[in-house]
Amino acid sequence: MRSIASFFCLSKTKHLPGFETHALLASETAFNMNEIEALRIMFEQLSSSITDDGLIHKEEFLLALFNCSSKKNLLAERLFELFDRKCNGVIEFGEFVRSLSIFHPDAPEADKIAFAFRLYDLRQTGYIEREELKEMVLATLSESELSLSDDVVESIVDKTLQEADLKGDGKIDLEEWQELVAKYPSLIKNMTLPYLRELTLAFPGFVMETAVTDSELVC
Repeated sequence: MRSIASFFCLSKTKHLPGFETHALLASETAFNMNEIEALRIMFEQLSSSITDDGLIHKEEFLLALFNCSSKKNLLAERLFELFDRKCNGVIEFGEFVRSLSIFHPDAPEADKIAFAFRLYDLRQTGYIEREELKEMVLATLSESELSLSDDVVESIVDKTLQEADLKGDGKIDLEEWQELVAKYPSLIKNMTLPYLRELTLAFPGFVMETAVTDSELVC
């Protein structure tokens, strides 16, 4: 996976499709205005990597994650679907910031749990069913370049479902998922990206001169 630092470079401020002010995004996310400016510069780099239209297409999203726009990956494609909040096949800047905010260290844990649940709910039924759980286990193993026998994979899926399915209906709902995460917090470990707290510390050149301070924003 490519370093986040590789996406940063200086560029002129321009209004992106679906433009929303930094102040609005800062009031609705875990980012402050300077961090959003750094994210804007990153977004411009991502959104112009293949098609320079101010929008992140799926191929550009995959290129950012895997340095390959054609690689098939269930996790990456599901992430793209969740970032694409308007379900129109592209990610606008506001969607990018709001979705990344969930991965901020200061984001509410409840938001992280809910996002992870939606990630596993591949068919968007409001439940994680056995086949979806298996698909995600296989995708995670593939991403980690691990290989387990079919029997071991089936055993992992069965034991997870048995433990999580408190209502005994053969699927996991959000309430059961919350109980499972409470027991095994590591399930949402990847929902926190520490560097998102240090965007302007790592790249001090992106600190903006602004008449509006973060403390003055209305939440």
